Amino acid sequence: MSDPLPPKFTRVALLIAAVIACAAAVHAQDNPYRVAEGWPQLPSAMKFGGVISTDVDARGNIWVFHRNDPPILQFAPSGQLLKSFGAGMFVQPHGMAIDRDGNIWVTDAQNKDGKGQQVIKLSPDGKVLMRLGKAGVAAEGPDTFNGPTDVVIAPNGDIFVSDGHVMNANGRIVKFSKDGKFIKTWGKKGKGPGEMDTPHAIAMDSRGRLFVADRANNRIQIFDQDGKFLDQWKQFGRPSGVSIDKNDTIYVVDSQSNASLNPGFKRGLRVGSAKDGKVTAYVPFAEPEPDKNNNAGMEGVAADAMGNVYVGETTTQILKKYVRAARSN
Repeated sequence: MSDPLPPKFTRVALLIAAVIACAAAVHAQDNPYRVAEGWPQLPSAMKFGGVISTDVDARGNIWVFHRNDPPILQFAPSGQLLKSFGAGMFVQPHGMAIDRDGNIWVTDAQNKDGKGQQVIKLSPDGKVLMRLGKAGVAAEGPDTFNGPTDVVIAPNGDIFVSDGHVMNANGRIVKFSKDGKFIKTWGKKGKGPGEMDTPHAIAMDSRGRLFVADRANNRIQIFDQDGKFLDQWKQFGRPSGVSIDKNDTIYVVDSQSNASLNPGFKRGLRVGSAKDGKVTAYVPFAEPEPDKNNNAGMEGVAADAMGNVYVGETTTQILKKYVRAARSN
């Protein structure tokens, strides 16, 4: 047996190991992306409102839900605007998802003048195919919503809605069958496992697990489709938006982290693995923070099959395309 190292050398070895580990962690969260300048192209008469949500369809076209009319836009990968519709339909555009058949699902998170508090399914041409919730009615029932923030569709057609984006609402997930029949709900306001405070987005991985952006609790909660709590992750910051691609890469945007709301984290995009929760990249939000308690920046996120990431910003009212930066030798 070899003699143990003297304490001095042991301390030096531990210090070197710590430095290497720290460097590896920093490198793992480098920013490998750059903004694609000049993308997308809007007609001169049109401008973005707050870009709250985005998704990509099977053809690689990018859909956008923003807070200006017309609120639903479709762009080609080149950035060319292909179509737009939905003017006058919504009170507060919020969540968006594209299902396997190419239909568009959106949520309207507030109510006014007999509109809002609904989840609406539309065809790619803008025809309304289904409405969930009662128009203009804010309540937490089997057929009503109280601030629906996002929606995701399972492969079998089941519908999952994150609900609770109003003052004093219970945070909950509501499950419906593919034909819109209420199945169940779970969650209540709180900080414990399965409890929620402002569930702001929802996504599904390849295993069918549900990832909920439990924003005011600074975490992502993971459930099975029956509402069983599986895990919670805090390494992705204070999540406003979450998206998972077919390779189980998870994209999480954080529009609120700061020293008072989520110490140790800053606003931006974090990319990682939905399989093990490892964060592998961080894209900072470049704009200055106007107010320590103000939402600002990234809230909608999606990625295409090429690994390009589309990020919607609310207060800065823009949609950005992030592409992988060329590596220098």
